Amino acid sequence: MASFTSPESNGPGAAPAFDVCELDVAEDATAAAVHRIGRRAYAVEAELIGFDGIPPLRESLAEMRVQPLRWLGATLADDGRIAAFLAWRSPADANIVDIDRVCVDPAWFRHGLASRLIGRLLVDLAPIGDVRVSTGADNIPAVALYEGLGFSRVGIIEPAPGLRVAEFLLTRN
Repeated sequence: MASFTSPESNGPGAAPAFDVCELDVAEDATAAAVHRIGRRAYAVEAELIGFDGIPPLRESLAEMRVQPLRWLGATLADDGRIAAFLAWRSPADANIVDIDRVCVDPAWFRHGLASRLIGRLLVDLAPIGDVRVSTGADNIPAVALYEGLGFSRVGIIEPAPGLRVAEFLLTRN
């Protein structure tokens, strides 16, 4: 398990350290925490993009648990509470990684957790293959995150009226 402290952690009142580890949503407490954090994070995105029909906002806990995804979490080092997570899939027959969701509990925004989770995925868990991710086109913080990590915007789709989704690709050798 990799432990890290956020960049703001230099002195009194410093941010806590976090561990990054794979999560098992078959565990009830883990699944409930992931579901709760996802709903909170997607509620913020819905406000940013002006669209409240984001599918994970309507997804039940049972529906979330059966998704064919792997889960990676940033947990508080002192008590193990989940502060953020990333879910991805990598089809066996394709040389591509699909990041399905990146969610940070709003209480932990701006601590670098999304960057850390994506970095861990890219370096340790899925070190080869191209990587796809998408977000609401008007979710400026997420767009900046992906562009800052080297992803290129490859298109914008409108899967539902009023919902513009920006698609990103990170091409790796």
